[in-house]
Amino acid sequence: MPHRILIAPDKFKGTLTARQAAEALAAGWRRARPTDALDLLPITDGGDGFGAVLGAACGAEGRIVETVDAAHRPVRSEWGWQPERKLAIVESARIVGLAQLPPGRFHPFELDTFGLGAVLRAAEAAGARRCLIGLGGSATNDGGLGVARALGWQFLNKHDELIHRWTELHGLCLLHPPAAPLGFEEVVVAVDVRNPLLGPAGCTRVYGPQKGLRPEDFEFAERCLGQLARVVERQLRLAVADEPGAGAAGGLGFGLRCFAGARLEPGFAVFARQAQLAEQVRQADLVLTGEGAIDASSAMGKGVGELARLCQERGIPCVGFAGQVSAAAPADAGFAQLYSLTPEFTSVENAVAEPALWLERLAERAAGRCPV
Repeated sequence: MPHRILIAPDKFKGTLTARQAAEALAAGWRRARPTDALDLLPITDGGDGFGAVLGAACGAEGRIVETVDAAHRPVRSEWGWQPERKLAIVESARIVGLAQLPPGRFHPFELDTFGLGAVLRAAEAAGARRCLIGLGGSATNDGGLGVARALGWQFLNKHDELIHRWTELHGLCLLHPPAAPLGFEEVVVAVDVRNPLLGPAGCTRVYGPQKGLRPEDFEFAERCLGQLARVVERQLRLAVADEPGAGAAGGLGFGLRCFAGARLEPGFAVFARQAQLAEQVRQADLVLTGEGAIDASSAMGKGVGELARLCQERGIPCVGFAGQVSAAAPADAGFAQLYSLTPEFTSVENAVAEPALWLERLAERAAGRCPV
């Protein structure tokens, strides 16, 4: 008997986009069960790929704007525009992402989020009233100083001199707001992590090393961002450094919260609401999802784990696929079945070299053991 199958994976980081993963799963499933009705809905939790995935789910059209990357090199960046809803969709990683830079060439002290400001102003000029911004995959650790400056905020030291670099923030004394604040009615920031701005769990110590910060840089970086937080609290009456997600994207969550009036939300919740995911699940007989690794963190707010939980609440079986399923993956995560590409099905080398082919073959095998 044919069934309706919702195929909703996240990206397999470093190998497949969420769309490519969905297409591979569909191709394999279709070979084994050609009569099933397949609905493809790639998902995102706010990290890399947020713009493309959410834009497709919302029917947004692509717009191009000329701006600069995290190192202030000229770049053309795409954002999503949904004119009927006057909705702009922006993925910060497309502008100030680590993947946009040559590996190892720039130190985070040299990088900032300035380029994001041109994209936000372009969306405003197009008539957007609401803006959804996905954080994740950033190269920066500037607390949002760059984008704030691009929007017209001024940061001054005790000599009334303008601060241009985030490494000068340790001397910050005064903020001047822009003459023309952003005109959005609502700015929602989709965060893929829940870290605060400062401290042992903050952006500098947790995510700084993968961007190039060294342990000897931590104290100075914390001093700069800590002074920013103190001046914001004193002058703007915003004590938000400890909010979950303030440390997302090197403190860009904090910066957008304070200098663009944004609201921070878990990225998957933003996607699920915009894509009407609950309704899509309700109509399915079975859900297929997946990501690069399914482990203990998958059940801690990541998209795949949240989708499995949603399916469990509604009594819909959910089958998970991953490049690797960790032994630490919780048994009560909500998956009816779990399939791993490595090491049981193929080698790591094969999975990395031809990820779509092997995921397709794994889906074909899984279809033959379908729980519905």
